Amino acid sequence: MASTAATRTAASAGKVVKPLFSRDLDEAKRRVRELYRAWYREVPHTVAAFQLDITARQGRDKVREMFDRNKHVNDPRVIDMLVIKGKMELQETINIWKQKTHIMRYFHETETPRPADFLSRFYQGHEA
Repeated sequence: MASTAATRTAASAGKVVKPLFSRDLDEAKRRVRELYRAWYREVPHTVAAFQLDITARQGRDKVREMFDRNKHVNDPRVIDMLVIKGKMELQETINIWKQKTHIMRYFHETETPRPADFLSRFYQGHEA
């Protein structure tokens, strides 16, 4: 019985997964650059259309920060999924399907991280 489970595990380990869009990492990175350029170009229009209380420079800095948040990802399938989500967000922003509050959520000034150790959580009143 153990040998059949090991055989199934070995067979599935050699299985090649089908890519979503990109054939390799270089193509996935190209798609990320295209999305970044589209967001970078859209920021001034978004600031004007939504009458945001930020400058285009601050908006572009936030776009850069959001892209840098995922720069460690190396799997083309994961990159493709992130690009799909980014394109959906861009389309919603361009078509003004979002409201001003949806966009301003990205610009929270300070978000204090949750404490990790027991005493810090205890002092702040967080549940274990």
